[in-house]
Amino acid sequence: MEEIRIETNGRLGPIDSSRVPRFSGAATFARLPRLDQVDRADVALVGVPFDAGVSYRPGARFGANHVREASRLLRPYNPAWDVSPFEELQVADAGDMAVNPFNINEAIETIQQNALELTAGGTRLVTLGGDHTIALPLLRAASERAGEPVAMLHFDAHLDTWDTYFGAEYTHGTPFRRAVEEGILDTEAICHVGTRGPLYGKKDLEDDRRFGFGIVTSSDVYYQGVAEVVAKLRDRIGDRPLYISVDIDVLDPAHAPGTGTPEAGGMTSRELLEIIRGFRGMNLVGADVVEVAPAYDHAEITGVAASHVAYDLVTLLAANAADLQDTGGSARTAGHNDGGASAGAAAHGVVPDGSRKLHGDPLAGTALGTPEGR
Repeated sequence: MEEIRIETNGRLGPIDSSRVPRFSGAATFARLPRLDQVDRADVALVGVPFDAGVSYRPGARFGANHVREASRLLRPYNPAWDVSPFEELQVADAGDMAVNPFNINEAIETIQQNALELTAGGTRLVTLGGDHTIALPLLRAASERAGEPVAMLHFDAHLDTWDTYFGAEYTHGTPFRRAVEEGILDTEAICHVGTRGPLYGKKDLEDDRRFGFGIVTSSDVYYQGVAEVVAKLRDRIGDRPLYISVDIDVLDPAHAPGTGTPEAGGMTSRELLEIIRGFRGMNLVGADVVEVAPAYDHAEITGVAASHVAYDLVTLLAANAADLQDTGGSARTAGHNDGGASAGAAAHGVVPDGSRKLHGDPLAGTALGTPEGR
């Protein structure tokens, strides 16, 4: 069947859904062109069908294509940002990486190498998992491309900084401990967002704090609100190169039942999207959305949420490009400790009022907050 695509500003966009029904044709992300259909891509979405690192329910190896199917309903204009991301940047679907499902170490090396190849020409990746093990090689590649350790915001119900499972160093519960040990994370600018649920012991939190992580729990988001959380995260990250990793189980099971390790009491999809929208101007260098397990996802609830998260991450990159063009290349609203947090949040319409302190400060001096020695 003929592909009738939208083309604007010399960029090949999605199939025109006013002329070709959304439910027909190949399911690339948001019905975008494949990578081999464009000369180059500013942003590539790539799937990693790998879940050999899970500790509970398997199935995330099927997540990327599930998210692609759920993304058929995405449209070219994002009114929350006043941005048409596929007009500002050439975005393409790079398909799936072929990784060894039986050898975690080999899979990690393959993912890292593929990520470096995909980003060789300046392309930025938004990766669809796959379990959270894949974040480690993606962070290695992002740090190598940045030429320095990267800041990270990690949206997840869990810390993922455990040491080993059954003696295994590389699992979906260990990537960020390994990343700190390897020196690829800027430990002055890393934070978990949305954590909750029981742990193995208090030492889990003590270790995590020692590594440099701040924590914003799902309860902090509820009590303090999106605006205040955004302001604190922006201040912590500043203008450093930033990687965002989203485990879909950061959402409450009501919003994301299709995942491997669900925990009650999570964020809403609205809260997660609004937090991401508050990051306009931050120096995003890469992102992933992982742990979608379609076998548990009735009515595509999780797939729809994950596709919108990925869409807003792409829009963040596009909004930054548009802002830079509008200001002649000087736009940067996320300055480190220079008032940029409030300015960037205000640009999105998020104006922290500084008055909501109902649950403590998750990033400054609480038991779950600032790293030792800060």
